[in-house]
Amino acid sequence: MATRTSQTMRPMRPMRPMRPMRSMPPGRGLLLAASVLAALAALAALAGCREERRSAVPATAEATATATAPGAPAAKASAGLAAAKPVAAPIAPAVAPGYEVAILAGGCFWGMEELLRGVAGVIETEVGYVGGDPALARYELVSGGDTGHAESVKVVFDPKRLSYAELLERWYFRMHDPTTVDRQGNDRGSQYRSTIFYTSMAQQATAREVRDRVDRSGAWPAPVVTTLEPAGVFTAAEADHQDYLQRNPDGYTCHFLRE
Repeated sequence: MATRTSQTMRPMRPMRPMRPMRSMPPGRGLLLAASVLAALAALAALAGCREERRSAVPATAEATATATAPGAPAAKASAGLAAAKPVAAPIAPAVAPGYEVAILAGGCFWGMEELLRGVAGVIETEVGYVGGDPALARYELVSGGDTGHAESVKVVFDPKRLSYAELLERWYFRMHDPTTVDRQGNDRGSQYRSTIFYTSMAQQATAREVRDRVDRSGAWPAPVVTTLEPAGVFTAAEADHQDYLQRNPDGYTCHFLRE
């Protein structure tokens, strides 16, 4: 058998020496790092503005109404935000000539009506719902606190015997606690808010003046949070709520006149 001659291995080509890495000019590394950090900061700031913009829009009409409370900061116009809805004109319920009507909210309407009915100059009272969609003005819905209504008392009075300012200052602001938001006694929810529903622009001006005067007087240990809202449609409450404490003298109330 013929023997196989071994092949001679070619010698390996020597490796080419690696070129040294080109050094970065002084300061260029710092400049590049600063650029990256600036880009990341810009992205983070953009995300924050979007989140802030979403949270800046009031969720409900009540948030807008709260801006009329004493000491509330003026609303600021901001680019990209939807324009605030114009305030609706107040709706004044029909009343006999020579009389005026006030609509007041400050907790459960049973106790408020009972105190207001005895005020000299008050002609009649009626409890009901105002501030939300009239189609939802039913106790079983309003009591959930989601309809925008407030339990209210419609007060027909003779302005020759009882002025609107006197009705507010001597009675309304003494019969309930105007320093608690969406709460009166054991009752909690936006339907129990402290609100004056003005039926004319003259009433709005008077209500603001009286409310601010009460707030400055120090009669209450905390700031007055009563809001002013234009009166919407007043829907009378169900019959079993009318004159409730007249028919149920031992019924629930958290209202009384403070000294």
